Amino acid sequence: MSTATADPPVTPEDLLTMPDGDRYELVGGRLVERKMSAWSSYVAGEVHGLLRSFCREHRLGWVFPEGASYRCFENEPAKVRRLDTSFVSRERLTPERAAVGHLPLAPDLAVEVVSPHDTYYEVDEKVTDWMSAGVRLLWVVNPQTRRVRVYRADGSDATVRENEELSGEDVVPGFRCRVGDLLQPPPGVGHPAANGT
Repeated sequence: MSTATADPPVTPEDLLTMPDGDRYELVGGRLVERKMSAWSSYVAGEVHGLLRSFCREHRLGWVFPEGASYRCFENEPAKVRRLDTSFVSRERLTPERAAVGHLPLAPDLAVEVVSPHDTYYEVDEKVTDWMSAGVRLLWVVNPQTRRVRVYRADGSDATVRENEELSGEDVVPGFRCRVGDLLQPPPGVGHPAANGT
C-alpha cells in the first residue's frame, strides 16, 4: 500500500527567497499567481506615478509600486497579499521597518487594478482582506468599465466614473485626479480597449 504525501505549505519566508516569488501571493499556504495584463500593469504604473509625485512633493510618506508585499492579516498570519500601488504615511513606517521582508502593517491607501483575468470572486475576496486588515481607503480601478470603486474604513463605498474626480480624501490629503487621466495610453497610441484587450 502506498501513501501519497502532500507538499508542505509554502511559508511567507519561502516566498521571499523564491526566484520568481514576486509573481505570487500566499493564501492558505498555497501560491496564488497574480493575474496582470500589460494594460492593467500600465494603468497601475500611471496611478503609482501620480501618487508618488504628489506624496514626494508634500512629504506625505511611502508610495510603493506594483508588487509590494504585505503580511498584515491578523487572523491569517501566513497570508501575503500584493498591491498594484499602495501608500503608507511616513509616521507609520520607519526605514528600518521597510527594509526587511514583507510589510508588517496595512497600508493607508491600497490600489487594486482589475485585470481581464480576475474573477469577481477574487476581487471581492481581496477587498474583504484589505478592509479587514485596517486599510483606510481602497481604490479598485477597473480599466474595462473605466470606473473606480472606492471603499472606506467606515464601511461606505462609492463609484467614481471616468469624467469624475478621484480624491485621496483624508488619507492622502489634497490628492485629486480625474479617473480618465489614469486610463490614457501613451500619446499617439490607440486605446487598448478598442482592440479588446
